[in-house]
Amino acid sequence: MPNKVQVPRISDAIAATLERRILEGSLRPGDRLPPERELAVDLGVSRPSLREAIQKLASKGMVQSRQGGGTYVTDALETSFSDPWQDMMGKHPNLREDMLEFRRMLEGQAAEWAAERATDADLRRLDQTFATLRAAFDSDDTERRSEADIAFHQAIGDAAHNVLIGHLSGALLRLMHDNIRLNLGELKSVPAASRLLMTQHEAIYRAVRENKPQAARAAAETHIDFVRETLAQTLRSVARRETAERRLNTEFTTS
Repeated sequence: MPNKVQVPRISDAIAATLERRILEGSLRPGDRLPPERELAVDLGVSRPSLREAIQKLASKGMVQSRQGGGTYVTDALETSFSDPWQDMMGKHPNLREDMLEFRRMLEGQAAEWAAERATDADLRRLDQTFATLRAAFDSDDTERRSEADIAFHQAIGDAAHNVLIGHLSGALLRLMHDNIRLNLGELKSVPAASRLLMTQHEAIYRAVRENKPQAARAAAETHIDFVRETLAQTLRSVARRETAERRLNTEFTTS
């Protein structure tokens, strides 16, 4: 009958619920799904239906079982974007400028919407990531600074409550992780620059916290403008050092 009501399979409904949690960031790449019994109770479904739903997600590459037990969320939504770009950035350094230009647009909008839309839970997470960022900048650990920087900006992206912004922000930040670490490593020896970076992050944090959308956008854009300029200077500095090293090695070889 053409007008027959199509009743969705319970496993499809469960899969859709889990997909929504992945999309909204409640379940993140690397997170382990709760034990089957616990998750079935949480969702109010049978374990066979839950297993079927998880198999559906696994077939899409959104979750995977690991040796030793457990089902984990994959980073398929982000690596499908970042993988080819990661390779091209290595071959075409000029792409970094385009990436930063795009990041400026994305993070400016994310900060504006976060200032408008952040919930109490978002603000608690933002407080935590900002405190972690401040502590990281007080240390000499470049990797720690880089991870804290990424976590802070990801919290802003998620607080914008736009699924695409949340996932694209995460993909871009991970894509530029090496550049962020390089930049922070170079700036670590320049106390004024490190303080300026922290001041910029605080301006974004305060504007979001105080529900000031335009100030949040301006602060985010100012931060990315600074990052673009300092990264360019960093790369030039690295290139000069590499050139000097090659010249020195050549002199030793020929002498």
